[in-house]
Amino acid sequence: MTTVSALSSRKGRNVELGLLVFAVAIVALAYINVGIAVEGAIPPSLVAVGTGFVVITAAFHITMRLRAPYADPLILPIATLLNGLGLVMINRLDLANGRDLAEGMALRQLMWSALAAGLAIAALIILRDHRILRRYTYLAGAIGFGLLLLPLVPGLGVENYGSRIWINLGPFSFQPGEIAKIVLAVFFAGYLVQTRDALSVAGRRILGLTLPRARDLGPILVAWMLSVGVLVLEKDLGSSLLFFGLFVAMLYVATERTSWVAIGLLLFCVGCWVANLLFSHVQRRVLLWLDTFSREALDTSDQLARGLMGMASGGMVGTGLGRGRPDLTYFAESDFIIPSFGEEIGLIGLFALLILYVLLVERGLRTAIGARDGFGKLLASGLAFSVALQCFVVVGGVTRVIPLTGLTMPFLSQGGSSLLANWTLVALLLRISDHARRPVPDPEAPNPVANEPTQVVKLR
Repeated sequence: MTTVSALSSRKGRNVELGLLVFAVAIVALAYINVGIAVEGAIPPSLVAVGTGFVVITAAFHITMRLRAPYADPLILPIATLLNGLGLVMINRLDLANGRDLAEGMALRQLMWSALAAGLAIAALIILRDHRILRRYTYLAGAIGFGLLLLPLVPGLGVENYGSRIWINLGPFSFQPGEIAKIVLAVFFAGYLVQTRDALSVAGRRILGLTLPRARDLGPILVAWMLSVGVLVLEKDLGSSLLFFGLFVAMLYVATERTSWVAIGLLLFCVGCWVANLLFSHVQRRVLLWLDTFSREALDTSDQLARGLMGMASGGMVGTGLGRGRPDLTYFAESDFIIPSFGEEIGLIGLFALLILYVLLVERGLRTAIGARDGFGKLLASGLAFSVALQCFVVVGGVTRVIPLTGLTMPFLSQGGSSLLANWTLVALLLRISDHARRPVPDPEAPNPVANEPTQVVKLR
């Protein structure tokens, strides 16, 4: 009898199921809490909204068991909980503005959540191996840059509140930059896998940093010029920062050279300084950042001041879900959903939300570490870093750490394009994780003889 040993890996689907039940229970309790606080009774829409949310969650979990059984068991519950809590806050703002479920934003958010989860499920079913995406490296680059520039097309792109980042598709509006971040991550991963040996070659050593050769500076300079182009043409500080930061982070992961980070920060500072000198919309953002409560800033926009005062009124423990006034802040359901939560669940609750994002990023980076191929490592790290950078930019903007950029919080904020992009991002991370965690046959085990019975021994 021939023995074949294999490395077994716990699938973790039962752990995932338990965490999903816990996440759905938290969302349901929060939804009930809002209804009781605002209307004094359990909301009649609980059954409809709860059933829809449970169906979405159950469908995704069943797909995981069938198509990605070895994937990380924490990623899906974290994304589900964040999506559900965002739905609760959007419903709470609907009630504050006198809108019921039929005419409010919460129902549309639930429908977009179902569509986004369905797209992620389709991605898991169709994409059996993430390495296939490497074949389309340059096509992904062309699509990504095309999506970034799509709002500049006359008759298609529209300008809202100073930024030209939206396109109109009939009755719907869409933000193509949300999808572009995922497609560009695929392009950067494929490109850097091919060129990282050349980019890792050491050049001169200056001030303790081993700088790259001058001939290898081309890629980062091209990325910098493209990000500045997005900033100039579309007046979109957020997408410009996210695009350039993503490339620098993946470049560091590919080469492990801190000199690339130093060069990236230098170029970023130069770009910010030039933009502040030349563009009035950047100057307004800097004014709101540095002197939020001045008369000049308040005459320009009091949105940031209202958000800060709302969070201050929440204090450490918050006013309670449904008991604050987050509706007094403009765009409380999208750009400023973090101050909305901060007012009603307080600093402690806000930290709990941020810990969920930290865990999501940590699981993404753990997936990158466990990936067995260079493309998977770079893609997973890029996707994880895009979530981290977007959270930092959003939270930093509403708390005056950095100027406001106009990006939305992943999963929490209202908006279909954001949900579609971030659930697709989750599907890619799950697919890479499933490949990374699958058991590997023991290379020292002899090959089984065709006519001889085989016994599989699993090592715990």
